[in-house]
Formats: sequence, structure tokens, C-alpha cells
Amino acid sequence: QVQLVESGGGLVQPGGSLRLSCAASGFTFSLYAMNWYRQAPEKERELVASITSGRITNYANSVKGRFTISRDNGKNTVYLQMNSLKSEDTAVYYCQGYSSWGQGTQVTVSS
Repeated sequence: QVQLVESGGGLVQPGGSLRLSCAASGFTFSLYAMNWYRQAPEKERELVASITSGRITNYANSVKGRFTISRDNGKNTVYLQMNSLKSEDTAVYYCQGYSSWGQGTQVTVSS
């Protein structure tokens, strides 16, 4: 079955960095676009970044220049490098692809 497993979340100070990973299985990873979403408390889930099978990327305006999405098709993994983190980046981050969702990983930005 399809599985998406996120890792790499945690507590970081403002201005810090984190790298999220999402390991995929159960489908031909290299053929599909992959996305990172996030959901902050009492807010709707929003698309943060996406990467196509051809490695074309797209970002929400709020993270442009700070976040980088990438993929390693040999490892069936998509990454989200998050730099210059702000308190408003605090949310549960979800990996999405092949009509499936991961369980989410908490990112908390706080001093």
C-alpha cells in the first residue's frame, strides 16, 4: 500500500533551520509530483511547496526564498529545507503525493 512517512520536525529558535524528509513507498515515486502542506492551529491547511516529476518547483509567497523543496528519486524521498524560520511557520507539516497523505510532523518555531 501507499505510505508517506515524514520526519525531521522539532523545536527550533526563530532564524533557525530544519530539514523535513518524506519517505514514499507503494508507487512509482519518480513519476509523480510531490507536495508539502502545513496546517497551523485554527487555520486551514495550505500548500507550502511542490515539485513535479521533472523537478519544477513552486512555493507559497510566504516561504519563497526561505524554503527549498527537492527530491531524491533513488531514495524515494522528498525534502523540505526550511531556513530563516519564523514563529508563523509553526504548524504540522504534511507530505502529499499520489492522492495520499503522510501523518504529519510538528514544526515549532519559538524562543
